[in-house]
Amino acid sequence: MIIMEETLLDLEPGVRGTVARFAGTPGFVRKLRTIGIREGKTLVVVAKHPLGGPVVVEVDGREVTLGRGMARRVIVDVAT
Repeated sequence: MIIMEETLLDLEPGVRGTVARFAGTPGFVRKLRTIGIREGKTLVVVAKHPLGGPVVVEVDGREVTLGRGMARRVIVDVAT
């Protein structure tokens, strides 16, 4: 099994990834942690809306919507 590091924005719907780290300010990281997205959590991409729309992910059994700018700064490990 090979583990690849990608951004959350790179994942296609249905793909599962584990949060490895964040590329952002402490305030950005704090905001993500308050909505349940933190290092070590497993996320599943539910949908990527077209035309630059948001990315919907499932974390802990609930759906969270992130803008593409935010999703681009969430680095995840994906097993291939």
